[in-house]
Amino acid sequence: MNKAFTRETDDDDDDGAEPSLGLPQGTRNYITPGGYARIKDELDQLLRVERPHIVEVVHWAASNGDRSENGDYIYGKRRLREIDRRIRFLTKRLDLAEVVDPSTRQENCDQVFFGATVVLSDEHGEEQVYQIVGIDETDFARGRISWVSPLARALIRAREGDQVRFQSPAGWREVEVISVEYVTIGP
Repeated sequence: MNKAFTRETDDDDDDGAEPSLGLPQGTRNYITPGGYARIKDELDQLLRVERPHIVEVVHWAASNGDRSENGDYIYGKRRLREIDRRIRFLTKRLDLAEVVDPSTRQENCDQVFFGATVVLSDEHGEEQVYQIVGIDETDFARGRISWVSPLARALIRAREGDQVRFQSPAGWREVEVISVEYVTIGP
């Protein structure tokens, strides 16, 4: 069969599959203003810088003739599909996003809600700081936990001084809420 009539495929590329949104059914995609800005910046970078550069490389490689063994063409097309998939995903996430600014919370609010920065004390007396953020902003190394995580779900509506019990991968744990603030930690 003539190669012009076949679809170019890659074994590791499933162009039709979209990553799971990871949201519980019927809930909104809550996100902080900082998280929204980071996703928007990534989308802008892909649309304005990376995609045009790859399109240029693919165009140049296609003009060189035989495409079947042209590494620049093959890699460029694959990278272009990856970029387009990421653009679709980020666009969908931004469309579903509901920005919640934690700094608009009432002064002296000692109850935990979305966007709260919470200082916890575990069973061993060690303090940990977490900010409850959207699914797209989760970064455990920076203390950002998703609002749908077991710890965050257990903390929602807790107040300073409350003991909270939750199921962790290591089993049931109990922590004490030391303080609740509505500020953003780090970039």
